[in-house]
Amino acid sequence: MTTTTETPAPPRNRAPFPVHRHAALIALIALILFNVFTTPRFLTLATLNINLTQTATVVIVGIGMTFVIATRGIDLSVGSLMAISGAIAPLLFLNPTLGPNIGTVLAFVLPIAATGLLGAFNGLLVTRFAVQPIIATLVLFIAGRGVAQVISGGQLVNFTQSGFTALGSAKLLGIGAQVFIMLALLAVAVFVLARTLFGRQVIAVGGNPEAARLSGVPVNRTRMLVYVISGLLAGLAGLITIAINSSSDSNLVGQNIELDAIAAVAVGGTALNGGRVTMIGTLLGALFIQLLRYTLLVKGVPDAAATVIKAAVIIGAVALQYRRR
Repeated sequence: MTTTTETPAPPRNRAPFPVHRHAALIALIALILFNVFTTPRFLTLATLNINLTQTATVVIVGIGMTFVIATRGIDLSVGSLMAISGAIAPLLFLNPTLGPNIGTVLAFVLPIAATGLLGAFNGLLVTRFAVQPIIATLVLFIAGRGVAQVISGGQLVNFTQSGFTALGSAKLLGIGAQVFIMLALLAVAVFVLARTLFGRQVIAVGGNPEAARLSGVPVNRTRMLVYVISGLLAGLAGLITIAINSSSDSNLVGQNIELDAIAAVAVGGTALNGGRVTMIGTLLGALFIQLLRYTLLVKGVPDAAATVIKAAVIIGAVALQYRRR
């Protein structure tokens, strides 16, 4: 009787540093170094504050978008929800019958509650009526801005309510308060994904919805909740935006931010078809996109060319995801 022995397969060659997993970080560091050596006064607190402030609302919206995309969804309505939130708030803190204190408190609560309910509407279309997420959220993408214009009467509203504008003007150590709000929300989101049952359910639904359902994961409830979270964060981002500008324009608040948020999620490394989620990657992706925009601006690159370059970066990020998978 002859015995045979199997020769073990040689181990795969693995790169000592997984470049594809840290592409956003590498690209961001490279862009920072480029500006350090070529852009005057880049390493100043003012420049840091400008870039972080302009990134804050994209990251806040991007956190909600990351939850949604993690479940194989998409939310195109976030910009319109920001406009709705920004249109409701002035009606409250400028209402003389409420008074400045009560009106300001309500202006921080009711707009976010309203956009949370609209997020639930998106989730209801996706879960109860089995509407594709891109179609379900397209409803409010189109109609939501119209609702905001009706609320505001289509007019630009200027205000100087200090209790509210502090959300956009207050600073700590020379950095805008909205940056610290962004970091706090990011820390909570990272904890939720990594340490809570809901976070594990989100990842399970994105990885394989049918297997998650058979394992007892409440798939529809999880999907509903991520759209509610996205709506709540969009509402907060809308308040921050109008507080920074000391004005509310329903035509402009949140315009195209859904594209920036989706781009930040994709560049950051979250898989658009589930299976991999990274909140820190969303932050890095948003920082990279903002710094790229800033770099092109200070180098005098025309807006049209800058848009093409930004699109090329997004295509590269998606291509990298396919390679990773």
